[in-house]
Amino acid sequence: MTWQQRRDLEAMLLKEAHEPEPLPIEQLRERFAAMMAGFPAPADVRGTPTELGGRPALRVEPEGEPRAGAILYLHGGSWVLGSPATGFVNTANLVTRTRVAAISLDYRLAPEHPFPAAIEDCLAAYRALLDAGTDPATIVFAGDSAGGGLSVSTSLAARAAGLPQPAAIVAFSPGVDLTRAGASMVTRQDRDPYFTRDGFGHTTAMYLGGQDPAQPLLSPAVYADLTGLPPMLLQVGTNELLLDDAVRLAARAAEADVDVILDVTAGVPHVFQSFGPALDEAGRALDRAALFITQHLGVSAAR
Repeated sequence: MTWQQRRDLEAMLLKEAHEPEPLPIEQLRERFAAMMAGFPAPADVRGTPTELGGRPALRVEPEGEPRAGAILYLHGGSWVLGSPATGFVNTANLVTRTRVAAISLDYRLAPEHPFPAAIEDCLAAYRALLDAGTDPATIVFAGDSAGGGLSVSTSLAARAAGLPQPAAIVAFSPGVDLTRAGASMVTRQDRDPYFTRDGFGHTTAMYLGGQDPAQPLLSPAVYADLTGLPPMLLQVGTNELLLDDAVRLAARAAEADVDVILDVTAGVPHVFQSFGPALDEAGRALDRAALFITQHLGVSAAR
């Protein structure tokens, strides 16, 4: 059953041809927002606009009393697209499964605000949670795609700033190598229904703003010392150009004695967790992510 779902989803997505030329940024944002609005989110959560670290955010809570803790959710969109609204489906799915409230951050986007603006915003949000008295052992960073990359880079920035680490990181299809050196950038180019190498080059250039991608906060899968980072769960599909971003990050984390789970699902696309009822593996992956979060909340990271 599940393999038939994967094949049907792959066939459906591959019918959508890649754009031959890059679209203007506003058109890209509108199309991304429209696409993400089509993914069904659970109804048993409530979203409330709020502010965190000087940026707009959306607080997402389960029905009834939430359990202690906080998920700092960082949406995807290649660092140039997206908002808490586009990230709502995955935020809500984690909240309803863990019963832990989440705050989805509306960090600044390129090209208006290139690197390191997004990381600065995420770090400010984390610092605000700590300043409000939230125990870092009850905070989990989670994100998809660019947001998955930001969850790792924000942990690195927190370490550099002398802040304690969060309890854990959950990253769906993380973008963690802006040099785009992974072998899957070539080997998966005929299977990825969303991205092309040229398309990545277009959005990456906007985020870089002329800066060298060969540095730890931009390409942690290649250049970062991951020592001292919290336990990580990295989920990725085999039908995506970013497969090797997660694979190489997991290897470097293990080398640095960081607890890491690399969770690879065959035959599924980028951030497949969003596909909900159309794909059994989406729900199963979210169940595994929720278990990982609840297992790590409140557990000291001291070694």
